[in-house]
Amino acid sequence: MAGPARPSKSPRATPSPKPKRLGVPDYLQKILNAQVYDVARETELGRAAKLSRRIGNHVWLKREDTQPVHSFKLRGAYNKMRQLTPEQLKRGVLCASAGNHAQGVALGAKQLGCTAVIVMPVTTPQLKIDAVRALGGEVVLHGESYSDAYQHALELERKRGLTFVHPFDDPEVIAGQGTVALEILRQHPGPIDAVFVAIGGGGLIAGVAAYIKSVRPETKVIGVQTTDSDAMARSVAAGKRVQLADVGLFSDGTAVKLVGEETFRLARSLVDDFVLVDTDAACAAIKDIFEDTRSIVEPAGALGVAAIKQYAETHRLKGKTFVAITCGANMNFDRLRFVAERAEVGEEREALFAITIPEERGSFRRLCELIGDRSVTEFNYRISDESAAHVFVGLATRGDESGKLSRLFAKHGFAALDLTDDELAHQHLRHMVGGRSELAKDERLYRFVFPERPGALMRFLSHMHPDWNISLFHYRNQGADYGRTLVGIQVPRKDRKAFTEFLKTLAYPWVDETENPVYRLFLR
Repeated sequence: MAGPARPSKSPRATPSPKPKRLGVPDYLQKILNAQVYDVARETELGRAAKLSRRIGNHVWLKREDTQPVHSFKLRGAYNKMRQLTPEQLKRGVLCASAGNHAQGVALGAKQLGCTAVIVMPVTTPQLKIDAVRALGGEVVLHGESYSDAYQHALELERKRGLTFVHPFDDPEVIAGQGTVALEILRQHPGPIDAVFVAIGGGGLIAGVAAYIKSVRPETKVIGVQTTDSDAMARSVAAGKRVQLADVGLFSDGTAVKLVGEETFRLARSLVDDFVLVDTDAACAAIKDIFEDTRSIVEPAGALGVAAIKQYAETHRLKGKTFVAITCGANMNFDRLRFVAERAEVGEEREALFAITIPEERGSFRRLCELIGDRSVTEFNYRISDESAAHVFVGLATRGDESGKLSRLFAKHGFAALDLTDDELAHQHLRHMVGGRSELAKDERLYRFVFPERPGALMRFLSHMHPDWNISLFHYRNQGADYGRTLVGIQVPRKDRKAFTEFLKTLAYPWVDETENPVYRLFLR
């Protein structure tokens, strides 16, 4: 059997050290002998009961997000560092990482008593940067992606004489990651139809595939990448490594432009299939995992679940047993706002429409009556035309209902443009409906607060007098106990007293914003 790979003594522009051409049997022994449990723990393999019931398959989650650094990466990093000589450890170690491998190297260095220099892209979430520093690592920020950080790390390797610990393209790192598969097969001795593995540079899937195909070859190993960071899938399809010009940064843990030489070799030989998922699907999967575990994983950690859902639907599979590796949970808190918003679309739980209604008394109310008790996620409108009004509406749905809703609106005389899959609408237009209007004469502006429950918004609107024209409306369900709505109402001067009495009879708190300088600056 080949001995441990020795680190490179001379700098070069290819991965350092260059891995030997080892076969699967060699990797089996390496994985069985890997030294990871000084810092890593055997993580739970738990059944995702809710998701399993919903998709009609048995879904299990390998909880690598519960590791001490909330990622599987410490396994490979520490196994590699345990192979270093005392002289190498004394000089210190170096790595390039988008965050999770960095924490693994920093924790390993702390355990072994050596220094660690970590080069991270400037796009790395602050949470990961702070975590590395807390473990005693020296952080150097450089470049927009892992590949940029990697090139800078090679320069530091030459200048400072440090030992490079590659995040994926090293046999010892691959073997360390392979212990994840060792645990899965020990924890689930029964048949497993497929294991779904997120891919960045390929270290995890290389190790997992090497072990599974040696021990239980009938189990499929399926790689998962995002549609905007699919270097491994493209490389396998092309039969050679393909370097991407750019990568998406939402799933920063898998944002790698060029996969490793050795990881590509193993993936090309051993991986059964690849699934590409988009950002909305990843967000929906984060929500799925939360609903089953009450834990929040990072986008890369949810890719396996997103792929299981897509794979089962595409192939119309029922009753199968699937395992997803939730490989990380290092995500900035402020990303959750975006995740929550896009999860509804990814799960086909929100449909968006631009609805045209006649600009006449009562038409707004007729639309509200048509929506009825259906849960409204968004309702935006600004008067702009004397003959027609355009309303931006979000509605909670179950499955692909947007086409049915479009036909329902048309049947009742409301032309509807389905915006459910329109990226411009999702990213920008939903936040830009409004502005000044010369037609908004005698307008009064109010903020209302009402209990957030199904039908509450429509009941609120039904109390409006039909002679009081709504000229502005803005509402977005933020998931709070109370909904907050901004309403512009055109009240003739002769009706001001009656309108004041109407406000008094409302059970909802309200604030008159008509004199607010921001309103006058941007909306009047």
